[in-house]
Amino acid sequence: MSIERYQKTYIQQNFADRIGGANYGKDTAIYKFEKIKRANAAAKKEFPDTELIDMGVGEPDEMADAGIVSKLAEEAAKPENRGYADNGIPEFKQAAVRYLKRVFNVDGLDADTEVLHSIGSKPALAMLPSCFINPGDVTIMTVPGYPVLGTHTKYLGGEVYTVELKKENAFLPDMNTIPEDIAKRAKLLYLNYPNNPTGASASVEFFEEVIAWARQYNVVVIHDAPYAALTYDGLKPLSFLSVPGAKDVGVELHSLSKSYNMTGWRIGFIAGNPLVVKAFGDVKDNNDSGQFIAIQKAAVWGLDHPEITEKIARKYSRRHDMLVGVLNEIGFKAEKPKGSFFLYVEAPKGIKGGRRFESGEEFSQYLIREKLISTVPWDDAGHFVRFSVTFIADSEEYEKRVIGEIRSRLNDVEFEF
Repeated sequence: MSIERYQKTYIQQNFADRIGGANYGKDTAIYKFEKIKRANAAAKKEFPDTELIDMGVGEPDEMADAGIVSKLAEEAAKPENRGYADNGIPEFKQAAVRYLKRVFNVDGLDADTEVLHSIGSKPALAMLPSCFINPGDVTIMTVPGYPVLGTHTKYLGGEVYTVELKKENAFLPDMNTIPEDIAKRAKLLYLNYPNNPTGASASVEFFEEVIAWARQYNVVVIHDAPYAALTYDGLKPLSFLSVPGAKDVGVELHSLSKSYNMTGWRIGFIAGNPLVVKAFGDVKDNNDSGQFIAIQKAAVWGLDHPEITEKIARKYSRRHDMLVGVLNEIGFKAEKPKGSFFLYVEAPKGIKGGRRFESGEEFSQYLIREKLISTVPWDDAGHFVRFSVTFIADSEEYEKRVIGEIRSRLNDVEFEF
């Protein structure tokens, strides 16, 4: 039976308002990532003999380290690991504490009461509003950013207030721009540094400002830190929890997806304020039964080998250097980020003597359809596109070939900025 047929049944009338109610499935708007997917498909069809260079997907291009894979195979064969994990095994929580101490110099965490595993960061980000948000409460998040940070607040009848990340403020939120009445109603503040999509990094001074602001308005800070260990050019990895007072006001979420090439493994952890961690655990108990114990034990092995992430970071740093160099040759004003695998650049206004780009999305579509270079547009706070240096390349020579191909495809265009 077709979707149109189902839309005429009583089922159509029973959908919750939070996903569109009786109009669910009838929205004809095409969302950003679907537009990119369609444009990619159209470009491949029109130019079947030309390679599409995919710099849009923010997903590591390599397998997890062989030691992690080997540990998974070993632990998966043990019958004692077959059952429910619930809120996690002690070994993983203890490894998370060791990791935060070794990589970020975070002291004083209690593995029993201040750490819990999560099935990746996304479910944790989605569940945390259930711990705090009542109808009418406010969650503050930054834009551009990860939409799921606000979705569940809206599901719960709360409101989302957004703060723009602007180039002139180093893509950090200006806390002074948040209206007093919003701050007083706010329950949650979501932050994400190094940032997706801007690549910006936070500083100790910024986190100190956030902690003081959170105390003033009684707001819980949730710092999403999946890229925290991917830093370059002498910038040391920084954890929110390493700043005095952070644990009093919030928590930090870590994931092995980006830092250990373990996206599909779905393993991460929450650490920090014990009351927040406990509340998350209670909500989590009603949402899932924990990640496979063998995956947790493989993750323990990974957390105890942070040199794996250091090697990955060197690769991304090298790719950033090459990409920034080529884009600036062409006329962009690209600046290498100090962290993350994202390069965020302003879209040109157009092509000299030719077409105009009124948005980042128009420029991104041009790159895909005419140059077969896939990027992600962001128009929340200015017109930008995001390149990801996670493109598939299994050697330095292959990396140079990909970057050289970008130079070749864009060299014949004179952009206006």
